[in-house]
Amino acid sequence: MQNISIRQLRAILAIHSKGKIVSAAKELGLTGPAVTLQLKQVEDAVGMSLFDRTGDGMRLTAAGMAVLVAADTVEESLRTLADTIDALRGVRLGSLRLGVVSTAKYFAPRIISAFLKQHPGIEVSLSVGNREQTIESLRRHDVDIALMGRPPRDISVRSAVFGDHPLVIVAPADHPLAKVLDISKEMLAQEKFIVREAGSGTRISLELFFATVPEKLEGLGTVMESNETIKQSVIAGLGIAFISAHTVEQELNLGSLVILDVAGMPIRRQWFSVSRSDRQETPAIKAFNDFLIRKGPALLPIIGKPYPEAAFGDKNHS
Repeated sequence: MQNISIRQLRAILAIHSKGKIVSAAKELGLTGPAVTLQLKQVEDAVGMSLFDRTGDGMRLTAAGMAVLVAADTVEESLRTLADTIDALRGVRLGSLRLGVVSTAKYFAPRIISAFLKQHPGIEVSLSVGNREQTIESLRRHDVDIALMGRPPRDISVRSAVFGDHPLVIVAPADHPLAKVLDISKEMLAQEKFIVREAGSGTRISLELFFATVPEKLEGLGTVMESNETIKQSVIAGLGIAFISAHTVEQELNLGSLVILDVAGMPIRRQWFSVSRSDRQETPAIKAFNDFLIRKGPALLPIIGKPYPEAAFGDKNHS
């Protein structure tokens, strides 16, 4: 197996990514027979089939998964090497693949813009997904850094807090509860909610909040998988929502949404920068993480006046 080449490993990566030989060949700029040959050469070296040929495309076997992990590792090592050589040469270049959960897309461009003003030679790409998709991107080494809430527990990662993440209840500006202070959990449970999908960080936090009101957990609300759709639904009067305060900055400033004064809220979580601990930290990754620690909190949205008295003032909310 020591004779397996980088080109052959890249063929395996492309076949897995695209699901078909012809699609992988197109991505690699090769012919179908050439990719088929590279696959056969790796399978001959391993002595086992790497893919099952199915009607839905090429599916990895257990041996194929092992080879895929090795291919991912090699690609990451080469990228790290390139960035390290650039740093040794004194060239302030590099690349950074940033993945963010959907809630973080509201401030991620602001952070990237500020970072690039200090590091104009670093090329940054951005991908957005839900929590599960972002964790899978980390698992597959498809991103270098992920911005998210709770770091995953089933992947070896290094993580660092770069700011507070308040979660709040929002309602239309004319909602009957808009001017009520210290709304109880039980009173809130009578309202119709628009909620995120099961498994999302926001949904989990809401379920924990209503843990002492079990009847509410039985019918939490209407599920919508987009913060934008949730906000528009609340504005339209379809219900209220438990949502990241960092997603509603514009709507609060425009007065189309208000944050309800709920006892025990805002719920304070934290934003983390998360990267794989089993790969070397490149100069670009280190520069971005250092920047987040120094400048990240100031680049997060500031939510103010729409909350009764003061959005996140001295009220004893946990």
